[in-house]
This record gives sequence, C-alpha cells and structure tokens, in this order.
Amino acid sequence: MLRYIDSKKMGRANHGWLDSHFHFSFDQYYNPQNIHYGVLRVLNDDTVQPDEGFDTHPHKNMEIISYVVNGELTHADSMRNEETLTRGMSQYMSAGTGVHHSEFNRGSGILRFLQIWILPDANGYKPNYGSVRFEFSERENKWLPIAAQYGDEKSSAPIRVHADINMSAIYLRDGEHAAFNVAQNRQAYVVLIEGTADIGGIKMTERDALEVTGEDVEITPDGIAHVLAIEMAQE
Repeated sequence: MLRYIDSKKMGRANHGWLDSHFHFSFDQYYNPQNIHYGVLRVLNDDTVQPDEGFDTHPHKNMEIISYVVNGELTHADSMRNEETLTRGMSQYMSAGTGVHHSEFNRGSGILRFLQIWILPDANGYKPNYGSVRFEFSERENKWLPIAAQYGDEKSSAPIRVHADINMSAIYLRDGEHAAFNVAQNRQAYVVLIEGTADIGGIKMTERDALEVTGEDVEITPDGIAHVLAIEMAQE
C-alpha cells in the first residue's frame, strides 16, 4: 500500500531565520491524525540562515539523527562534543536520561538539514553522541546504509539507535533507477530530498514523501533524485 504526502500540504513555520517543513505534528503545527508514523515521531526539513540556529535546549528519551543536505551544521552539547558537518554527513544523539545541545549555521551560505526523531524501544538509556562523515559518492546509484538498530548483524549501517529501524539514502541521475524493498509486516517512510522522480508509479517533487507498507517500489529520476528511506516494523 502506498500513501502520497504532498509537501505543499505539510505543516510549515517561517521565522525568517528558520524555514521549516513539518512531516508530522511539531511546535505550533498540530494535527491529531498526523502525530507519527510507526516509531518515526519527527521529520523536519529545516533551512537556516547564516549565523542563526537553535540555542542550547534539552532532549530526553529520543533517538535523534540529523542529515545535512546543504551547508554547514555545527553541533555542541553538554557531553562536550562540538563539530561541524557538511553535505551528506549525519550526526546522531541518543538523548536518553537527558542532554542539552545547540545547532547552528556558522557558515556563509544557507544550511538545510533533516531533523529526525525516533521513539526508542525503552526509556532511560545513557546519553550518547556520534557522527559519520560519509562521502557523498557513497550513495551515488546505490543505497547507503546510515542507521540501524543495535544488535542488527544484517546491517552495515555505522549509526546504531535504540529502535527497530533501517535508514538509508541514494542519489540517482537520469538513466539510473533503484528498487526499495519493504517486507511483509514492515513499512517505510520515503522522502524525496532533492529532484523529481517517479516512485512506485507516483510523480514526486522535492520534499514530497511516500508511506510504503508491505511492498517494493521502483525509483526512476527525472533529472536527479536524492532519496532518504526509513524502514521499520509495521504499526
């Protein structure tokens, strides 16, 4: 089963320094029919102006992954981690019993990144932070495993979270295509980050998403297609 989500109908907040598209209820956007998709609780597509960002704030009992689309994302937290990530790189944070962090655009250009929150399989984990400096070429015409559950020996994903998910990304050009497989009793949330593509027979444009349940989909770009997929147990 497929369900198309039009980015033009998503929640939206534009504060000047920050322009956000909300895939699920967040901040002042609240839709009781759109709180989460399985364990995927938040997926915000954030664009941040130079010298702006999110001041230090707390998180607790949430698995958080940030995926940088363009620009520079500078992270600092109460565990004494501080670093800057660029296009295609990812950071992750198990908030667990509690952590404070900030996220800023210290670069001269626009920062765009996906902020992803995943519900953990239990509360009270010890907080943890890490990052992976993927080369962008690692996802060109092939799926790049990004994140998976602790203990999942079938996955080569370097990021591990306390939740039954598999996150991956791919970048396709004209003439290329790829399949994304979703097994029975599993579901996936597929986001077209950049470009235009036919996904599962549905014409999609930048920021559109697709809920996929128990079936496989083919991805065929019209120009380029930069796609992120989060696969999980069916709710």
